[in-house]
Amino acid sequence: MNFTRWSARLPGTQRRAAARDDRSSVPAARAEYARPEGTPAQPDDAAAPAPSPTETAEGLPGPALDDLSAREILGRLPAPVALLHGPDHRVAYVNDAYEAAFGPRPAGVPAAEAMPELDRLSVLPLLDQVLRSGTPRTVKSRKTTEGGSYTVTCTPIAGEDGVLVYAADVTDHAEAAERLRTSERRHRETAVTLQRSLLPQELEQPDDLRIAATYQPGGTDAAVGGDWYDVITLGAGRTALVIGDVMGRGVRAAAVMGQLRTAVRAYARLDLPPHEVIQLLDVLAAEIDASQIATCVYAVHDPNEGRLVYASAGHLPILVRDEDGTVQRAADPTGPPLGTGGWVHTSGTIALPPGSTAVLYTDGLVERRSEDIDEGVASLARALAGAKGSPQVVCDRLIRSLGVTAEHDDDVAVLVVQHPARTGANAELFHNAALDLLGGIEAAPRARAFATGVLTSWRFPVELRDLGVLATSELVANSLQHGTPPMRLGLRRTDRRLIIEVTDGDDHLPRRRQAEPADEAGRGISIIASIATSWGSRRTPGGGKAVWCEFALPQ
Repeated sequence: MNFTRWSARLPGTQRRAAARDDRSSVPAARAEYARPEGTPAQPDDAAAPAPSPTETAEGLPGPALDDLSAREILGRLPAPVALLHGPDHRVAYVNDAYEAAFGPRPAGVPAAEAMPELDRLSVLPLLDQVLRSGTPRTVKSRKTTEGGSYTVTCTPIAGEDGVLVYAADVTDHAEAAERLRTSERRHRETAVTLQRSLLPQELEQPDDLRIAATYQPGGTDAAVGGDWYDVITLGAGRTALVIGDVMGRGVRAAAVMGQLRTAVRAYARLDLPPHEVIQLLDVLAAEIDASQIATCVYAVHDPNEGRLVYASAGHLPILVRDEDGTVQRAADPTGPPLGTGGWVHTSGTIALPPGSTAVLYTDGLVERRSEDIDEGVASLARALAGAKGSPQVVCDRLIRSLGVTAEHDDDVAVLVVQHPARTGANAELFHNAALDLLGGIEAAPRARAFATGVLTSWRFPVELRDLGVLATSELVANSLQHGTPPMRLGLRRTDRRLIIEVTDGDDHLPRRRQAEPADEAGRGISIIASIATSWGSRRTPGGGKAVWCEFALPQ
């Protein structure tokens, strides 16, 4: 191989222009560069001025670029360089840096046989492309079996049917990038672990509803957000459903989400109306972190009413699919996101009759960069219209229909709630009975007689029936003494419990207290707490209160 014919063009290096002969367009410098060693100079060559030497860093004259052969130039490069020639890419030359990195390579042998490192670096397939196209090709940061990383550029040599292979060692950069990726991966895993640990590990399953939920974090390139959901049993057959989204990413968003979820459970135990719970959360969110904005929906299901009463702080609307496949959409949010302050939230309602399915979700399910979010909600409604099966089946189907994959760019939370339509023997386990109490001395005996007849018809054991009549007597007596009309006694049986509830027009909630031996009153609530599985009270939306107790049925 005649190396004096190779003209190396190195980045950042300019060739000094040589004088040209009037009779030829070929530079005289090239004639000198291409003249074989030992050949005397021709007269025309002597006419060309001698190139001026360059200066070294010490100020001493050094050789000009045109005085160096291609072998000398390539040999002085600190990066591995190889020259390959011909259609089978035979080894023409490797410099010292190449031999130091990969070992000596025999000349004249095809690269596929003599240079296995090019295969490991994914360079061999590029050589034919470079020769055919005449265009350089580069593979970035490929790792060798020895542990080093290289970025390799293959450059065609014009008119020589050859390829120059230049490998830049980027091991330090690759290791730094890998350390950064490892750190980011650990940070994400920490956030995901925190996020999942703060979500309910097992959803509560109310008597009258069937519920499933799904949480899916964003793909590896997306930081974990603050989506959450919850199901809270309130007592007297009522259930609170919650879903929310903290507008942030990473551990901080997950931590704020955990604080809000804990606060929701605490406020729910107060059995407040949905808009009052949202109002308290709004104040708390601003105190936790004023820079973190969150959206939330808090809804309450009462089996006696067949509807959801909800309050929304900037969250997406609840969707409800009726038994015939019609999808209803709840009204727009009843207030701005949590943490904004200065807003009086209100409650709205949406029907949830037997046979219907409600879906609560976060924006990761329906928001896409290429379309308006209302189009995403409409797509979800269409998918819900055809979704049948158990709540978990509906969850999975909605996730698939909306194109959410493991590489989705946002985390997604979905809560599916079904109010099953019961028929046959299953329906016999669910009963309701109610009696309006007009007051007076006959109200208590009428309530006891009513409870005795109803509980007997429901075929409860004698012991449970007697406890139910005693609890009814105490609740009615408490309402007659401390409440105001209208008063109403309600009895409800599910497949798991007996619920007794008394409502009246007074909004002062009873509390349990320790009665003195000489007191003639004040023991009713203590008796209820002693014999019942649980008890509680709440204010009713139209004014007044409800006091209830529950008895767990033997399974």
